[in-house]
Amino acid sequence: MHNPDHSQDVTAGEVLAPYLHARAADFLRGLRLHGESGSDTAGAEEAARTLRGAARRIGGTLHTFRPLLDTAWADQLRTELAWLSGTLALEQACTSRLVRLVDALSRLSNGGGPVPAARNAEGGPGITVGAARAGALLERQLTLARTRAHSASLQALGSARFHAVADAVALLASEVPLGPAGAAPAIEVIDAPAELAERRLLDAVAALPLTRAAHPYNADALALAAGEAQDAPWHQTRLLLRLHRYATEALHTGGEPDPVLYEAARALDAHRDAAEAAAAAAAAARTPRIAPATAYALGVLHADQRHEVEAARFAFQRAWHRTTAPVVS
Repeated sequence: MHNPDHSQDVTAGEVLAPYLHARAADFLRGLRLHGESGSDTAGAEEAARTLRGAARRIGGTLHTFRPLLDTAWADQLRTELAWLSGTLALEQACTSRLVRLVDALSRLSNGGGPVPAARNAEGGPGITVGAARAGALLERQLTLARTRAHSASLQALGSARFHAVADAVALLASEVPLGPAGAAPAIEVIDAPAELAERRLLDAVAALPLTRAAHPYNADALALAAGEAQDAPWHQTRLLLRLHRYATEALHTGGEPDPVLYEAARALDAHRDAAEAAAAAAAAARTPRIAPATAYALGVLHADQRHEVEAARFAFQRAWHRTTAPVVS
């Protein structure tokens, strides 16, 4: 990571403060949007998205630069922001998962996708028989989950706990509680926390099977033991890449984000979405007393989404190699 030069008289707190002030202002803007949205669904979704994004960035910055901050304050606020962003993310996740799975079922029943449609006894494609019922089952299950998530979001946003978080962020918009190291010259202390975040990311990527991921659709993901058991390190890498990106943003306030790093992050987001969609298809297939054709369609859907997991791993390794490629002048 190449950080901007800091003059000797600029403190670490003075480097971090503008970024945290700006993200706190984003959070308060999301809060205002939420108050104005009323029954406007699109407005409420934009407000939740703004609140989530600001909460993640503030929380990530508090995590990475904790040694420079008032640690008790940073730990408390980070915990509360994680609760809030996690709660607000559930409804959107259920919505996008349902859209993803229904679209995939439609594509598969029309003969698309890497998984060939088997033939039933009459010679018709087996997934077509069960696709409608599989889609209806997924819609019932995920709509119920989305309704519960929506209720949880409304309850969270009306709670005393949320108002305490909002008050803390409002204070952060004007003041950043620093520890002793925060008053030290930035040139001496600001790089170490960001470099640690980068090193953790590099170590996590080094542990991934990128050589195998370099072969698209290698079918490893179709075997549960080889596929889903490997998801956790990729999910962890996604979180570490997010922390690295936020640290880079904080130290390069006003700078352009690295587009290749963003592409790598998008690939890991797609990986997470496909893995969770596959898990939802597998969970639906375990529903008691469903027809064999429905279970078959859900099995094909699960395999399709595991193929998407492999495709996302392939996309990540390609993007990652571009971030680490030597610059040719």
